[in-house]
Amino acid sequence: MRKRYLSVIGFALLCRMHAFAQTKTDTVHFAKQPVSLYSPVDHDTTTREYHPRALRIDEIDFVSSYYTQTGDHSPVTGGIGTQQVTDFSNGLNLNLVWYNQANNKNTLMLGLGYDHHSSASAGYVALHGGAKTGGTRLYPSVDWTVENSKTGNTFGIGAYYSGEYNYKSKELDVHWTTKTDDKNGEFGVKLQAYLDRVTMILPSEFVPPAPISQPGTTIITTASGNTEILSSSGQVISNSKSSLPSSERNTFTAALSYTQQVSSRFQFSILGDAVAQNGYLGLPFHRVYFNTGKDTIEKLPSSRFKFPIGARMNYFLGDNIILRAYYRYYMDSWGIRSNTASLEIPYKVTPFFSISPFYRYYDQTAARYFAPYEAHNVTDEFYTSNYEYSNFHSGFYGIGFRVAPPKGVFGWQNLHDLEIRYGHYSQTTDLVSDVVSLNLGFK
Repeated sequence: MRKRYLSVIGFALLCRMHAFAQTKTDTVHFAKQPVSLYSPVDHDTTTREYHPRALRIDEIDFVSSYYTQTGDHSPVTGGIGTQQVTDFSNGLNLNLVWYNQANNKNTLMLGLGYDHHSSASAGYVALHGGAKTGGTRLYPSVDWTVENSKTGNTFGIGAYYSGEYNYKSKELDVHWTTKTDDKNGEFGVKLQAYLDRVTMILPSEFVPPAPISQPGTTIITTASGNTEILSSSGQVISNSKSSLPSSERNTFTAALSYTQQVSSRFQFSILGDAVAQNGYLGLPFHRVYFNTGKDTIEKLPSSRFKFPIGARMNYFLGDNIILRAYYRYYMDSWGIRSNTASLEIPYKVTPFFSISPFYRYYDQTAARYFAPYEAHNVTDEFYTSNYEYSNFHSGFYGIGFRVAPPKGVFGWQNLHDLEIRYGHYSQTTDLVSDVVSLNLGFK
């Protein structure tokens, strides 16, 4: 399933940035600096350091995560039933760097991710629990960015693909940043377009009946559209795989940011997004039960607008502690209003070892189209029992451990740093999850 309450690879990547937020993509990326947040650009371009122009590998990052989840409000069974999920994710990111004739830095980032997940509720796409419960997802990405050596401004383009058996997603983006005259401020813009296809896998009771067969034969039609004709002795006479239809879902995002380096110890950012979605915005295997007991398929509007705005602050406190705070307010056209607040405190125990406890609080109001099991009226125009759209509060807390010795981890010079993080998440809807990640950085 594409939607999860917590993206595992997303969690692991945020671990490397030491920042946590509810948004899908952070608008601003803070560079990792061990002792100071202040890193001014040299104004004297005549004394710029010479950089070799040959293509070289700058950094390789490997991320591996394991995620587990339990709950009892599955949308597949109308807002009741198990939400048990496990997910094992691996991601590899390769950063290539070269300099052109103008001494501008070019960075090419290549990524490849792979997930394998199992969801107990997915089995109940078939009415009696016999549908497929596991799946895999493959998601490559590429991004090219060039940085002007004189101004520090950047421009880049990127592309992303994600594919699993019931959902395909293609993304294109363009992004740029512009520094202020004193080089202490930076405006950022990122424009994204997601062009998705949702495979119309229906609950088994809504799959059209199979054609009439010969006497003495049995026809089995799965939720994914496969049809088998069995003889009276149980032998397969024919096996056909139908091509299921799909519906489009498009998402367009404009993310704006401004970052200011106030002093050598203090940095803040203001973030704002505008998101527009259109197409099929529900999932075809999500059931809804009316107050009459009759079930149907989730139905949501074909458009949605989202408007998050937030602020991030980094403050260097003393010689060993950094405070990283974040707040975001969110509203959308479906009636959801939410608040996110997080705090992370990296503490450097030694010059080469640090710990990072963190906590994130989140609350939201319910979408106007949500109601629990058997609470919708048959006269409702739109309806869902997916608790992702319900009223709830959540907390996410954990700790990270990072080592970066000068001679490399375990004496391996190329293994620049190692980080292990654990997080525990809980909702007032009784959904609970745990995630642990391993991050390896190679230079």
